[in-house]
Amino acid sequence: MRFALRELRGGLKGFYVFLACIALGVAAISGVNSVAQSITSGMIEEGRTLLGGDIAFTTSQRQLTPEERAFISARGTTTEAANMRAMARMPDGSDQTIIELKAVDSAWPRVGTFDASTPDATAKMQAGDAVAVDPILLERLNINVGDSIAIGRASFEVIATIANEPDRVSDNFAIGPKVLMSLASLDKAGLVQPGTIVRWTVRTQLPVNDQETIKRTIEEANEAFPQAGWRVRSSANAAPALTRNLNRFSQFLTLVGLTALIVGGVGVANAVRAFLETKQHVIASFKSLGAPAGFVFQVYLFQIMLLALVGIGIGLAFGTLMPIIAKVFLEGVVPIGSASPFQLPALLAATVFGVLTALAFALWPLAQARDIPATALFRNAARDSAPWPRPIFIVATVLIIAALVGLAVWQAADRNIAGTFLAGIGFSFILLRGVSWLIQFAARRVPTLRSTPWRLAVGNIHRPGALTPSVVLSLGLGLALLVSLALIDGNLRKQIGANLPQNAPDFFFVDIQSGEYQPFRTALDEVAPGSEVVGVPMLRGRIVSINDVPSSEIQAAEGGRWVLRGDRGITYSAKLPANSTLSQGTWWDENHTGENLVSFAAEEAGEVGVNVGDKIVINVLGREIEAKVANLRNVEWESMGINFVMVFSPNTFAGAPHAYLATLQIPEVEGVDATVRDGTILKQITTQFPTVTTVRVRDALDTVNALIGQLATAIRAAALLALAASVLVLGGALAAGNRARVHDAVVLKTLGATRRTLIGAYVLEYSLLGLATALFGLLAGGIAAWFVIAQIMGFSFTLLPEVAVFTIVVALVFTIGFGLIGTWRVLGQKAAPVLREL
Repeated sequence: MRFALRELRGGLKGFYVFLACIALGVAAISGVNSVAQSITSGMIEEGRTLLGGDIAFTTSQRQLTPEERAFISARGTTTEAANMRAMARMPDGSDQTIIELKAVDSAWPRVGTFDASTPDATAKMQAGDAVAVDPILLERLNINVGDSIAIGRASFEVIATIANEPDRVSDNFAIGPKVLMSLASLDKAGLVQPGTIVRWTVRTQLPVNDQETIKRTIEEANEAFPQAGWRVRSSANAAPALTRNLNRFSQFLTLVGLTALIVGGVGVANAVRAFLETKQHVIASFKSLGAPAGFVFQVYLFQIMLLALVGIGIGLAFGTLMPIIAKVFLEGVVPIGSASPFQLPALLAATVFGVLTALAFALWPLAQARDIPATALFRNAARDSAPWPRPIFIVATVLIIAALVGLAVWQAADRNIAGTFLAGIGFSFILLRGVSWLIQFAARRVPTLRSTPWRLAVGNIHRPGALTPSVVLSLGLGLALLVSLALIDGNLRKQIGANLPQNAPDFFFVDIQSGEYQPFRTALDEVAPGSEVVGVPMLRGRIVSINDVPSSEIQAAEGGRWVLRGDRGITYSAKLPANSTLSQGTWWDENHTGENLVSFAAEEAGEVGVNVGDKIVINVLGREIEAKVANLRNVEWESMGINFVMVFSPNTFAGAPHAYLATLQIPEVEGVDATVRDGTILKQITTQFPTVTTVRVRDALDTVNALIGQLATAIRAAALLALAASVLVLGGALAAGNRARVHDAVVLKTLGATRRTLIGAYVLEYSLLGLATALFGLLAGGIAAWFVIAQIMGFSFTLLPEVAVFTIVVALVFTIGFGLIGTWRVLGQKAAPVLREL
């Protein structure tokens, strides 16, 4: 320890890349996990506010019965709200847009504070025909506070804009601006009819706010009303969808951070090796004076780990700041805990990752330096004489890497994904090593070239101590990750936006009442003659059990869990629906009577574990209905037509109140502006049928594309972290090779080589390495993106040329730029001092 500390007095020269690599990975892991834990603690702290009470009971298409309401009211004070989608129109019908409508009673909000631009907005809403709206609605309809809008069959004055809605996070995902009104105003609008898709939520605030009481109350409610079919949430789980998405995204970012740390590990190894090369004479002197090999190993291991702790400390400092920064930017979007930003579990996990990474990648070069003979060190032949480490060090390295992988998988929310991800990283390391070997093998087989720069460039690629493995390994992984994400994003955008199916509908119409269905179709024929109209009955139902196993206990695959979560749209049909083909079983007779039958989508059936002949119990309108799986069918979801996971035989819902869902597909006519045409149809239909919700498919796709864009931006920013680590490692690798470059340059200049010849040779060398690395990045990233798009998502895959060009340019800029920056100083070295060392 004494010798190690004395040597560190000379400064940290040569260790800046080492520190940056460790700090970058640790900052990413600690920052992401700290933010995730802060949001989680914030959701726990503000659970009552986010939910609007201690418990929320949500039913679809029906209000609670008097008995259910009395049971809940006896246990606490309650408030009721209705959520649905509707259309907001200008009174003259000149413009309209889809909205998220929320109607509340006079007791709302039970917990939290509603803030609006007008102080007495809540009282005005309850007193008369008034609404509070999201500011974006004013922009879309080009109106101001004080103007009127039409919703359903009534007109309402916009009396305020919404500044803060306390329980907004617990509501459904919004595709339109929010509009708040009273329950009395909802009745006046005439939107709620039998079969209308509306969710009713009763929130209750218990006298005693503790999780045991809340849990006991929920159990009592479910026991008293086993067929209620409601969805029950507590303040401890106010926004389950947000929690799931937060866990998934934080896991992805953590894995990207771990990738940056592992890629940085290559930089650690390079930095340690380069540092030990500068200490060759010191190590040789130690050994010549009788110091045992273990002494040398311990001196430099202590130095490396001390510097690693410095890098970890820098990373933890940045990671600690992340929740503070997140609180500023995410204020009002998600809750951030008010507790200290020091999220100890996240910081400890990042520290362990940093220590294990430093050990895993430093142990090998240290073990090699331990056994190099002093004579080789004095001759500056350490690189050529480095033996394989002793078996004990190889085993220790393997165990440390196993611990690193095990820790990452153990703490992941989805261990299968984490394991697959890390296995892919490991395979990429092996593959990159193979690629560098192939490049060097090909360089050795190149015939003798007449051009001196070309001959020097090719020789530098395959000579002993060449930079080829370091450059390919450091830059290849980051480029492959960027390429795969860019191709996935580009293909998704192309699939969703540019490649709409030719038979995709132009409009969806929701909540068409049974009595209005035929007049509605007649109106469509008048405003859009020659168009294709498809309509089906639609209800909402929740799967209660499959083969007597409750849905909450079914172990479904990740892709199928959504089928069992919450209520789903369902329908009935005498005939096999369009865009479907039978894969197993037979379809029922058109006049089927007897037991209830259901057809299940084949892909989702496989993920949930449903087979022909199974028994399914579904809760619809508060009633539990049992049906037998008669067949499985392949569904063409990508057609964007009307498709359902479950289609029942008509006798199942005989007499049940329901609405209709319809689509309109308009034939293309040359010279007709589709935007103007759609606007005319939208205006006429919404004016004639004010309670029908109209969704223009391209508008919905714009919303989806905007979300994909936001997600892609976040993912690319995370991927840039891995690329930054790759660039750091690349810079470190090129800097580490400068010692050998100095000797080569001096000898070549002594033999008559000009600076122009050497620069040309270096540019060609770095260009060849950059091009080879870019080609690997394109190949590996392209294969990964193809697998995700074609095999997992089932879409067609296209290799986008702009991504290929961008990748090649990035690789060449980094390799040539960093290479020339590092070698420019080499070209200016005086010959005499270097020649005296040879």
